[in-house]
Amino acid sequence: MSLKSSLHNLKEKYKGTKVAPAFNALHTFLYLPNETTHGGTHIKVADDLKRTMNIVIMALIPCLIFGMFNAGYQHYLALGDIGRATGFFDTTFWNWNNLVIGLWKVLPLVVVSYGVGLAIEFMFAVIKNHEVEEGYLVTGMLVPLIVPIDIPLWMLAVAVAFGVVIGKEVFGGTGMNILNPALTIRAFLFFAYPTWMSGDKVWVHGAVARDKAIAAGENLDAISGETILGAYAQGNELMYSLSDMFLGFIPGSVGETSKILIILGALFLIFTKIGSWRIIISTLIGALVMGIIFNGVVDAGWIGNSSKFYGLMSVPFWQHLIIGSILFGAVYMATDPVTASQTNKGKWIYGFLIGFISILIRVFNPAYPEGVFLAILLMNVFAPTIDHYVVQANVKKRMKRLKLKTA
Repeated sequence: MSLKSSLHNLKEKYKGTKVAPAFNALHTFLYLPNETTHGGTHIKVADDLKRTMNIVIMALIPCLIFGMFNAGYQHYLALGDIGRATGFFDTTFWNWNNLVIGLWKVLPLVVVSYGVGLAIEFMFAVIKNHEVEEGYLVTGMLVPLIVPIDIPLWMLAVAVAFGVVIGKEVFGGTGMNILNPALTIRAFLFFAYPTWMSGDKVWVHGAVARDKAIAAGENLDAISGETILGAYAQGNELMYSLSDMFLGFIPGSVGETSKILIILGALFLIFTKIGSWRIIISTLIGALVMGIIFNGVVDAGWIGNSSKFYGLMSVPFWQHLIIGSILFGAVYMATDPVTASQTNKGKWIYGFLIGFISILIRVFNPAYPEGVFLAILLMNVFAPTIDHYVVQANVKKRMKRLKLKTA
């Protein structure tokens, strides 16, 4: 008897039982469902929720692989064991030793994210007696990419449990949540464990441990993990070139650093019609507009270089797109089809406000110079309101035309 036949027999055995949703999820992960519908008209399409999620995961895989290499690269670079990479294909970066560090640190984050998140999804499916939904497939991949490399695994597990239960399941599961689950998880981590989510030591593997050892009196060289945003906020001299910023040879969350790979991912999502180009472009426009306003304030002399806001205000407006996580958020977070605006005009407004507010928070919060996740969560809440007024405006226009025709 073949494996497929055995699984089919087991499916029939568990049909109608409490464990049926969990078994069906595993069965359809390996095989296509063998049910056929009869009667009525059905729309036949080439994609479904699982395929949609898989496409997003494929767009994230390059960022994950790059993040693994970057974890080791930043670690050895901070220790002074290697020199700086001079190009995207430099073997100083694409080095086996760097990958070993990345595999050791990043893979456990992926395992914990998927393990805890899917376990809760399966549990709710069994309790509520509904099929397991594929919505967490993307969330589970996003979470490891938006956290610091050395975040303790137990903290990540607690945050994932909170994000899945409070951020999604209490609203009814996939498709019913009002907040992006991955960003809900990150927000929980930031407010519950702020020392592990900010500062100049959390972004490079080993920096926190070595800092504690130095404080304890051990004779070790200090290791710096300061991000570009942190350097600008503190008025420190930058250690990274524009090429480093664009290619991704900088400290930061695991998957946010390589802008070239994020752009390629964006093009892939737009080509497959999974990601909204309107939201992506409008988010970047909003960020540029806010950056131009701050540059204008500095150029007009309304704020002096002694101000704590001067560093990030004086950043060239276009440079905001290649530092921090604004580009990653615009491509992979703001475009979430469940929590984003649904109308075309609403998407332009929604995205613009995300970019605008992101840079606003970035500049006026020097202690934590990044505001993308807060801006997206805020606009998640207002997305239905934006769509409501867009629809009402269209209704009024059509009613006005109708009155003119009937007059």
